[in-house]
Amino acid sequence: MVTSPTPPALQSLLNFLGESPSPYHVVANARQHLITNGFRELEELDGWPDVTGRCFVVRGGALISWVNSDVDLVRRGLRIVGAHTDSPNLRLKPSPDIANVGWQQWGVEVYGGILANSWLDRDLGLSGRVVLKDGSIRLVLLNRPLARVAQLAIHLDREVNDRGLVLDRQLHLLPLVGLGALEPGAFRELLAEELGVISSAVVSWDAMLHDVTPPTLLGLQGEFIASARIDNLFSCWAAINAQVDAAQRADDGDVSASGGPLTMVALFDHEEIGSSSATGAGGPLLEAVINRICHASGLDVDGRARAMAASTCVSADMAHAVHPNYADRHEPQHRPVPNMGPVLKINVSQRYATDAVGAASFAAACAAAEVPMQSFVSRNSQPCGSTIGPITATRLGINTVDVGCAMLSMHSARELCGALDGDLMRRALASYYVR
Repeated sequence: MVTSPTPPALQSLLNFLGESPSPYHVVANARQHLITNGFRELEELDGWPDVTGRCFVVRGGALISWVNSDVDLVRRGLRIVGAHTDSPNLRLKPSPDIANVGWQQWGVEVYGGILANSWLDRDLGLSGRVVLKDGSIRLVLLNRPLARVAQLAIHLDREVNDRGLVLDRQLHLLPLVGLGALEPGAFRELLAEELGVISSAVVSWDAMLHDVTPPTLLGLQGEFIASARIDNLFSCWAAINAQVDAAQRADDGDVSASGGPLTMVALFDHEEIGSSSATGAGGPLLEAVINRICHASGLDVDGRARAMAASTCVSADMAHAVHPNYADRHEPQHRPVPNMGPVLKINVSQRYATDAVGAASFAAACAAAEVPMQSFVSRNSQPCGSTIGPITATRLGINTVDVGCAMLSMHSARELCGALDGDLMRRALASYYVR
């Protein structure tokens, strides 16, 4: 029976998963949590004469926060936890209104490596951000059943169970939203009505569909979490809460948490499409923030280089749990399971950034927190995915380790993981921060 994490922590995680259907909502919710816990927001356009204390900066679907107790950066360096705010989904095109054989539909573009069949026959809502004519940016969330990608009846595709389901992304993933004719601009009008503005005030949008089914506990004893966007909101929640926990321990006089390195969380957008963007891990955002912190701390080029040499990063994403119906897809000696703690992810071709030094360091953090740890290595015959880990290591030149929580149905519209693992990861990351 699930006895840990404590009910408030588990409910906090479930709430975060359910209330963050787009990267912009992830950042908005993380921002509010940080402000509640004494962080102050800095604007990129302002000067940063003071970067001490609890601070954060937001750009679009990315957020970087840090706690700097005026430490000796050259000697102690930074402890960074990186994660990503985006998940594979269906995104609305600039002119999405479609009328087809008596049905109203929306034109969508596939974002990231979706499991296309998982989006069929689900109640879908709408979320994202809208830019208005006055230049303001507004979040939009229609968390109610608006759309459905309907599957073809078996009577019209008798062989589907034998030959497999094949979906044309252009033709077969268009969601139904109504009946009859659809006037051009109907989607824009929907957004305007939701935001309380006139239609002509809506200029553009980054809008996406999401499954409106709320996160829930699943299993005979509530062992699992079933939810959309577990990859990678699980890690975003764990990272932010670990940073707050480590800062609070230091404020409370915990010697092990005092006088430590500068702690940082980097939540990036666009990981699912390669990270090459102004808010992705492949862009300069994190590096620019670190440079500004070093400059405000009085470090020259040599001092910054020394600080980076003392720094490390944990790339926190998700990991593949062994699937009981497809156990042959896993390396026999490396088969992670849910609720058994963080998974150390290793690939000698550097699809994951972990090396022996980073592995030992994270193992020590887990041991100090009394958190179990597992490991994952892909089969030689199985291609290995990648994360922000190798990108961050390459851009910053610091030791980086890739970790994650074990899950099934990765990139499905609804995923599955262990109910204990979010808090176990939080505890492990908090321990990493104070080492």
